[in-house]
Parts: sequence; structure tokens; C-alpha cells
Amino acid sequence: MSTEAKALPALPTNRLRRGLRRPLLLPGTSTLRSMIETAKIELIPMKSLERAISELAPASHISMTCSPAKSIETTLDETAALVAAGHSVTPHISARMVQTHDHLAQILHRLAEIGTREIFVVGGDADPPGCFFDAIEFIEALIALDDSNEHRVIDHIGYTSYPDTHPFITDEQLHDALHVKQKMILESGRTAHVSTQMCFSSDQIRDWLRRERAAGLTIPVHLGVPGVIDKAKLMTMGVRLGVGTSLRYLSKNRKALGKMMTQRSFEPDQLLKPLAPHLEELGIGGIHLYTFNQVATTEAWRQKTLA
Repeated sequence: MSTEAKALPALPTNRLRRGLRRPLLLPGTSTLRSMIETAKIELIPMKSLERAISELAPASHISMTCSPAKSIETTLDETAALVAAGHSVTPHISARMVQTHDHLAQILHRLAEIGTREIFVVGGDADPPGCFFDAIEFIEALIALDDSNEHRVIDHIGYTSYPDTHPFITDEQLHDALHVKQKMILESGRTAHVSTQMCFSSDQIRDWLRRERAAGLTIPVHLGVPGVIDKAKLMTMGVRLGVGTSLRYLSKNRKALGKMMTQRSFEPDQLLKPLAPHLEELGIGGIHLYTFNQVATTEAWRQKTLA
């Protein structure tokens, strides 16, 4: 894998016209513009990763996922290469893929070597799990181990949230876990944020976040937004990721579905525009772009919007 940061390749004019019809209308404040500028671009360690990396703009903000088909060490290797190339990278750590407490110590040591002070924790789908059943158990053990060292390695921990529900976990369990993780991380003296799952309904995100804020969620929320992705790829990945409620929302909402089906690709504008007036009210502090390694079209949208 090449570790050199490369300029974004030029896209054909007709491709831009088809996939990027008009830039996002930014609100009067610079809040949304700043979030688009610093948006995290999610990458997946799969065959298309090398091409995706070649399409990144220099000094990008990257969220490197932890694939159940690969190892945590693969994620950390890719993270190290991207950091060496000048990118800012947050590696994902899948709790259920950590095999032993010695393995956790090795991961922490590797993170210290790389120099990243931020991680993003997911429960993961490994079955059977290693020594941690879920993200709560992992975060608790990570904090205890990190704080037992002379020098702390991790200062910031991000974790998942599910405004669109979860196929295997109840809403009550999701709510409780959201607040338990916040309490654990903040009481350790670290900072935190949550990123939302991929969701197509701005109303659903807004209503969910208002409820959680009222219940005591105080940390910043990053919107999990699909990048500029081909419709067929988006729908396929949506089913795989279990965002069934959002897909059902599209099927029931003729206007939204009709708009999506007349376009070749989904654009982040479709979710960001309705939420733009509510960013500060809801404590939305960032954007997490799900690209599925389709970086070129997403990066072209981002640069066009910022221009």
C-alpha cells in the first residue's frame, strides 16, 4: 500500500453534473462549513482500500474501521501508514475481537507507538467473542489498564449510537449503554463523542437526539452520513449494516424515495440540509462520512461545497 498523500484526481465534468447537482446551501454561521471541512472519512480495510487512499485529499481526517474479516492489527497497520502519510486517523477497535487481556495490552502499546490519542470503540460482530462481550466491558478494561501506566495513551474515546434502532439490541439497552459509556469515559478524565449509525431520516435523528439530551447526554454527537455513494451500493450496504428502519422509512416516504431513485447517487446534502438549523441546539459537533471506500465522489462533493 502506498503511504504517500496524493491529490484528488480530477473527475469528468459529466460525472460531476450527474452526481453533484448543487452544493449545500450553508447557513449564516460557519458551524456547518467547519464540520464539512473537518469531516471524518470512514475507510474499510478491504480490496478497494488502496484505491480509496489514493483518492484522499492531503491531511484528511480518517476513521479506519475494524473489519470482522480482518484483524485489529490490520486496522492498526493501516492507521500507522496513513499517519505516516500525514493524515489524522482514528482507528476503530472492535471489543469482541480482543482475545485476551494481554492482547489488549498489545493494542494499547501499538497505539502508543503510532501516536494516536483517540480511538473509536464498537462492540463488533465477532461470534464467539474474545474476552469482552461488549463495548462497555472493553472500555472499562481499557481505561483501567491505560490509567495504570505512567503515561496515559488515550485521551479521547468515541463510540456508537443508534437513532435508527439496532437489529439485535433493544432501544432500552441502547439508551442505557449510551449513558453508561459517557459516564465511564468522562469520569476517567477523558473526552468523548458519539457517532450515529447511517440513518436517512433527519426527523428521526432530531427526535432521538432531543430525547437523549433531555435524559442527560452531554457529549458532542457526530452525524453518521452516507457520502456520495451509488444507490445500489448504498442500499446493499444498508441492508448489511441493519439500518432496516431507515430503509423502511424510504419505502414509505414516496417523496424521499422518489428523489433518491431519480438520482444516480445519494448526497449528504439530503440529510444535512434539514438538520442545519438545529446543529447548535442539538450539540451536533461533527460529521462522519460513510464512504464504503468510494472516496473520489465524496471528496469532490466536499471540496465543491467548501468552494
